[in-house]
Amino acid sequence: MATLLIVHHTPSPHCQAMFEAVVSGANDPEIEGVRVVRRAALAATAADVLAADGYLLGTPANLGYMSGALKHFFDQIYYPCLDTTQGRPFGYYVHGGNDVTGAVRGIESIAKGLGWRRSAEAVTVTGEPDKADVEACRELGASLAAGLMD
Repeated sequence: MATLLIVHHTPSPHCQAMFEAVVSGANDPEIEGVRVVRRAALAATAADVLAADGYLLGTPANLGYMSGALKHFFDQIYYPCLDTTQGRPFGYYVHGGNDVTGAVRGIESIAKGLGWRRSAEAVTVTGEPDKADVEACRELGASLAAGLMD
């Protein structure tokens, strides 16, 4: 069975709404043969990454960058996972008050260094997520999970 690892930092109600939508999409009943594992960014380990077949990352944009929690996750897993996880699919969502550019750039740069391939359009939201944003998050989760089906 394939595994989708969702690594998230969810400190606000807006991030929580996006996270719940991603999880809902990844667990869509039409998607079979994919196990969805959720880990807070500060709790996720290299073993979690090595055991997964794809990754979905979620973070707020804090002071122009991804959260310290997601950066810590990347710092912890980078070298232990560098050679083994190349080519694996990933996607992400970012929520910011007014700008997510630095967070997006950071995630894309680190994922490129890991050799991961983005397999779904990122969801970026500034301000309060509306229905379309939440639906885009649900579709992101479903797309990543469905891409792992045999």
